[in-house]
Amino acid sequence: MQTSDRPLDIPSNLTFPKRTASVSRRTGETDVQVTLHLDGTGQCTAKTGVPFLDHMLHQLASHGLIDLEVRATGDYEIDDHHTNEDVGITLGMALHQALGDRKGIVRFGHFLAPLDEALIQVALDFSGRPHLSYGLQIPTERVGTYDTQLVREFFVAIVNHAQLTLHIRQLDGINSHHIIEATFKAFARSLRMATEVDPRRAHTIPSSKGVL
Repeated sequence: MQTSDRPLDIPSNLTFPKRTASVSRRTGETDVQVTLHLDGTGQCTAKTGVPFLDHMLHQLASHGLIDLEVRATGDYEIDDHHTNEDVGITLGMALHQALGDRKGIVRFGHFLAPLDEALIQVALDFSGRPHLSYGLQIPTERVGTYDTQLVREFFVAIVNHAQLTLHIRQLDGINSHHIIEATFKAFARSLRMATEVDPRRAHTIPSSKGVL
């Protein structure tokens, strides 16, 4: 399984479609646009109106090597909940769209990310079956102005709309910022591993059932 920063050596006779997506989602509460390229270099533009969420989206793009543009407006006068959740929903939809039928991908990904005293483990499977097992114990209610309860809501939204199985475990950590940032970094690296092209599978779906 490919885990290094070196791109996979894909045989020249194999061609794969460009894995990109652009999704817009507008509700009575938010207006969100997400554009991504799974085989990017980590470029990111994030303007959601929620500064800490923007910071985490930059981590996702940088460590996942995803080119990502996220723009959102929302009902901030109430709180950041709807914007945070709807960014997760739209990002999940974009991941689902970019992967298509998921032919040729590794499918599974995992990573253990340290950030100072924090240590977070993430494992995921693009199984087609949404499931989140969430084990973070964040000690403060806020990081800056960001409500730390929204971390779980963000990942619930991604899981449901990208149709993936996601397990998040906190092995250590006492600083809320470090715990959350390590989680996004571990998720990004797991996502990168799972969505890489496996040349041995070529154009086949990575399931013994033949469908995900």
